[in-house]
Amino acid sequence: MLVNIKELVKDAVIEASTTFREDQIKAYQRAVEMEENDNARWVLELLLENAEVAHCNKVPLCDDTGIPHVLVELGVRTKFNPDLFNQIEEGISLGLIKLPGRPMAVQGDDIGRIEQSQGLYNDPGKVIPPSVLVDKMDGEGVKIHVLMLGGGPEIRSHTYRVFHQRDHGNLFKEALTWMRSEIPKLGCTPCIPALGIGRTHFEASSLMLKAMAYGNLNHQSLIEKKITNALNNTNVGALGLGGSVTALGTMVKVGPQRASGVRIVCMRPCCCVEPRKASIYLSQDSLE
Repeated sequence: MLVNIKELVKDAVIEASTTFREDQIKAYQRAVEMEENDNARWVLELLLENAEVAHCNKVPLCDDTGIPHVLVELGVRTKFNPDLFNQIEEGISLGLIKLPGRPMAVQGDDIGRIEQSQGLYNDPGKVIPPSVLVDKMDGEGVKIHVLMLGGGPEIRSHTYRVFHQRDHGNLFKEALTWMRSEIPKLGCTPCIPALGIGRTHFEASSLMLKAMAYGNLNHQSLIEKKITNALNNTNVGALGLGGSVTALGTMVKVGPQRASGVRIVCMRPCCCVEPRKASIYLSQDSLE
């Protein structure tokens, strides 16, 4: 049976924007239990309450409703209508209108958009996603991941080369240096750092998006735990008030590497409501 992809994507935008995932809720509950600073614990409890209100009323978790990013994974034997990508973009627009998203799209030509001299569109549906990131997956069907990425973490993100010296510890030590510099300026802590490690800046950024799409705060690797523990020792705390919990967890994706002394690392410190994400799986039958 052919499904309405536009409607499913619209619902995914709303779900990502209004709903904490189960692993986020449990991470916050653990954070409340371990937080020793009374003011920071109060903030953590408020963030959980905010998430409950947002979910029940289907309103955005944050006033910065974010820029939609889409990751599509196609089964290697999947047959699909080439109009799939138009339907996804239309579904994104419908979701932003229904939510509603913040009207952030800038009008004008190249210079006008850079300078923001022509004003903004009133229509939140004009906040179009960047080019869709497409990857393959085993089997049949399609997965569509919708990520709503806010501006604060983007300002504090960093993509650069690291000389690893044949020691992964050197790579993550350098990345932690970036985080220790930027996370205190983020404001909206506790954070969840997302890291992609690849051969080029594009690949590292793509891997960072995949880290967010598939990261799970209930299942953390040794590297992810080490980064989280190191950040929690900084005493930045929730909203910068100090305390035991600066990071709820970490999401890392390491891709193929080249024979080189350099690794490209993309680091994004997701804020206290991120990563806002929702995923759709479409079987081959539903695409025909």
